[in-house]
Amino acid sequence: MTLLATPQEVRLDLLSRREIALLDLREEDPFAKDHPLFAANLPLSRLELEVLDRLPRKDVRIVLYDDGEGLVAPAAARLRALGYANLRELEGGLEGWRAAGLELFQDVNSASKAFGELVESRRHTPSLPAGEAKALIDREPNLVVLDARRWDEYQTMSIPRGVSTPGAELVLRAGEIAPDPTTTIIVNCAGRTRSIIGAQSLVNAGLPNPVYALRNGAIGWTLEGLTLDRGQDRRAPEPSDAGEAVAQGRARAVAYRAGVKRLSAAEYAELAQDRSRTLYRFDVRTPEEYAAGHLPGFRSGPGGQLVQETDHFAPVRGARIVLADERGVRADMSASWLAQMGWEVYVLDEATGAALETGPWRAARPPLPAAQSIGVEALAERLDAGEVTVIDLAPSPAHRRGHIPGAWFAIRAGLAEALQNLPGEHDFVLTSPDAALCHLAAAELEALTAKTPLVLDGGTAAWTRAGRPLETGLSRAASPPVDVYKRPYEGTDHGREAMQAYLDWEFGLVDQLKRDGSHGFFVI
Repeated sequence: MTLLATPQEVRLDLLSRREIALLDLREEDPFAKDHPLFAANLPLSRLELEVLDRLPRKDVRIVLYDDGEGLVAPAAARLRALGYANLRELEGGLEGWRAAGLELFQDVNSASKAFGELVESRRHTPSLPAGEAKALIDREPNLVVLDARRWDEYQTMSIPRGVSTPGAELVLRAGEIAPDPTTTIIVNCAGRTRSIIGAQSLVNAGLPNPVYALRNGAIGWTLEGLTLDRGQDRRAPEPSDAGEAVAQGRARAVAYRAGVKRLSAAEYAELAQDRSRTLYRFDVRTPEEYAAGHLPGFRSGPGGQLVQETDHFAPVRGARIVLADERGVRADMSASWLAQMGWEVYVLDEATGAALETGPWRAARPPLPAAQSIGVEALAERLDAGEVTVIDLAPSPAHRRGHIPGAWFAIRAGLAEALQNLPGEHDFVLTSPDAALCHLAAAELEALTAKTPLVLDGGTAAWTRAGRPLETGLSRAASPPVDVYKRPYEGTDHGREAMQAYLDWEFGLVDQLKRDGSHGFFVI
């Protein structure tokens, strides 16, 4: 039996900065509808595949909750099997939090977004509404638009003349893009947070240029009936040596004002030996730089996304964070924001060395259970003969983009309910992008059906590599696609009402922070 933690005890842990991971075990869509400010979404469906990196210390205090779905008991059992021992269940679950009169937040990355709104309200970050920005963009040649989102988001849709400059790169590269101090700089994202943080980063760093956030980002642009670009590929240039040196001085000064601590290599090595505290290590450079060579033990966490999605990267509130960036600028600026968000954050001053690892970041995984497998060719034959039912455990967006013809979409944690919608007369074959989820789910499906399922060897990726065709869409859904929250600020197919409702929610976050009272944020 898992011990209980009351909502009041959890709140006291947050207020006193004791380490705690408050984990919401539901899928992302229900999580986005209601959750405590510092809850982190770790769905039961993917728990084993994410938990080792997100909760690196096995004896950290973990509080689990759901909303009556019965997810806590299986999650606790899986965590104990992985060596996590300090487990509690939130008394009363989500309803217990609500009944205690404590604040609930919506959307994802709520703490980071609320912090962004607090920054704007206290610093009065300069901004331009879409109409004024459009007029300037159309008539003013001495102007640059810097898009602070991820590269893939920028390529999906962007503001005219926008140049991809992900958040942590702004202070490093803006001087190269706009060396004339009279050049106007407009920083945009999809909604509000990264526009605000990006523009305020340039202001904090003392750039002499006129700097503005695009008010309400691409959502505001769309609501004004303005046209977005698609498929652009403009990237911010590399800074000159002189420009980089100036950026380093500016960023270091901002980090100092925010109270960021600094570590030598020897000091970092000593800090890393402290097993009584959770230590997150992030390389805040671009993914390409990370893949070319990074310090062992550091996860790729590009600075802009790290600040935007801190709850995902670092679910243990009260933990320590160390940032690495051999240029210093990205680490200093990212650390300045994390410090203001209440984190104990350090910058590694000696972020280079001979013992570098290469390649993209890969999540740590426990050993996967064995399962009976089937190869691509054998599956194709049995599909043609109508002998099997394929269950695809991929995230719903991946399933929509391409799945094995005839496959049913299902969510691992919802297999019992999904079976009511699946044809049961044939053998089951499980697939997922790389088959990892299938190995975890095979025994669970067998316990529910008394039939031994097969796992596609190599998953859907192997099917694709073999040149087999894929089907698109979501025509066979055994589970509702609640694994992913449809963000009103991403993509190009959102209704105006959803966009406006999202903006209205963001506008109310400062008042919610005041009512909640647990955040500990400050703004320099």
